[in-house]
Amino acid sequence: MSKFWSRTAIEANPYVPGEQPYEVDIVKLNTNENPYPPSPKALEAMKQMVNSDLRKYPTPTVNSLKNVIADRESVNYEQVFVGNGSDEVLAFAFQTFFEPNEAIKFPDITYSFYPVYAKLYKIPYQEVPLQEDFTIDVEGMKRSTGGVIFPNPNAPTGIALPIESIEEILQGNSNNVVIIDEAYVEFGAESAVQLVDYYPNLLITKTLSKSHALAGIRVGYAIGHVKLIEGIERVKNSFNSYTMDRISIKGAEAALRDEAYYANVLDQVVKTRSWVKESLKELGFLVLNSNANFVFVQPVGIEASVLYRMMKKEGIYLRYFNKPNLDSYIRITIGTNEEMEELVRKVERVLNQQIN
Repeated sequence: MSKFWSRTAIEANPYVPGEQPYEVDIVKLNTNENPYPPSPKALEAMKQMVNSDLRKYPTPTVNSLKNVIADRESVNYEQVFVGNGSDEVLAFAFQTFFEPNEAIKFPDITYSFYPVYAKLYKIPYQEVPLQEDFTIDVEGMKRSTGGVIFPNPNAPTGIALPIESIEEILQGNSNNVVIIDEAYVEFGAESAVQLVDYYPNLLITKTLSKSHALAGIRVGYAIGHVKLIEGIERVKNSFNSYTMDRISIKGAEAALRDEAYYANVLDQVVKTRSWVKESLKELGFLVLNSNANFVFVQPVGIEASVLYRMMKKEGIYLRYFNKPNLDSYIRITIGTNEEMEELVRKVERVLNQQIN
């Protein structure tokens, strides 16, 4: 701490990301990255952009990428906002739609950036407890004072709400914005983008980090009513007109156009997820029903914190949350078939060591 820090800096409670180890001989299953490389077309498009044009600013409106997203999502160009990763998009959305004197709602077990943003922007919040089966309490998410935000599928549980439940939440908050964070929707949940023309209070955020294996270039976007997008643009342009760089724009465009490549990638991740779920259940683990590119599990016969540390010694990084209601669980990103087979083998070996 420094005497020169502002009150905002002093009171900030920063988000703690998953570990990013530098070792090359590890199995990294802790930050929900895609285990497969980006589309070759996306890589080539980015390589082509490394030229003398980098001396120029990128377009502040990002028209070309917005048009590609609009075509893919079957919405109008004016309904799309793009930013430097979905975390930045969410930060702009918090500033645009939530007020410092009106409490927003989000689940008590959810993406841990939400309370970080709420505290940073002095927005009060109410954490709505998940139900006993770890599903979001639809009734509890209604009648907010200042707005609602939640991921679908939820994180770190991976459980998704059906469209009917999302409509209930929207109808129960008709005077406030409902933000649905669809970072993991491509892995098996139903997108609520189909509802944006019917609910002017709905904003959807998405990212290319997970489904499109582009976490390294930071591309996120939002879809909603034209007036919602106009509001986010006002906030963004009061902060930084050039949030997207030339390389990321072209890489994102090429990736979003290469539907066939990513359909195969997503299908492989889903198949591997199914195998992992069954394999861990056979070991006695409680495995929640994930629609994301990770599974949330409760080990049996060993404490979650112990298993996390032992796997790390074995060269496998998992995500452990040392928080109430979460500390008996571990989140495991879905890797390649070979990585997940290694995980299951080593978990089984550790469990046998505990028994003996």
